[in-house]
Amino acid sequence: MASSPPADSVSRLMGFFRTLGILKRPPSIADRQDFFSDVIRSLLSVDLVQPGHIICTLTVNPSVANPYNTLHGGVVASMAEMMTLACAKTVAGNKEFFLGEMSTSYLSAARIDDKVEVEASILRQGRRVIVTQVHFRIKKTQKLFYTSRTTVYIMPVASL
Repeated sequence: MASSPPADSVSRLMGFFRTLGILKRPPSIADRQDFFSDVIRSLLSVDLVQPGHIICTLTVNPSVANPYNTLHGGVVASMAEMMTLACAKTVAGNKEFFLGEMSTSYLSAARIDDKVEVEASILRQGRRVIVTQVHFRIKKTQKLFYTSRTTVYIMPVASL
């Protein structure tokens, strides 16, 4: 039979959750469909689009920062997914595809007001799979902060 954790451990954990904002209810506007994607898209400006290669600039602002005033990890993952799918679209044309796997390394942190260069490129393209990488660098120094590798699977064409 498992024993209950000490009360001071539970109290510290609840304090940590409060610091992160986990116990707060998001504002009602966040209930709108695709709200988060709209927020992410509003922070991006497109610098370059070529087949298999996209570069955008992301300006970190308080709406996407965590309690430590750095870019929220969930935003990094969402941005990597968005850039991957856009990059795959530049080479897949009309084919339908879906995100199969994604691995993200959080090497450092981007702070509020940092301008981040987000670069997506195709590492491998086959008949049924596209592998991409997405690098997040501080624009001014080119220091790599986050990197993501993603596998996109191309849907087979139905033969009727």
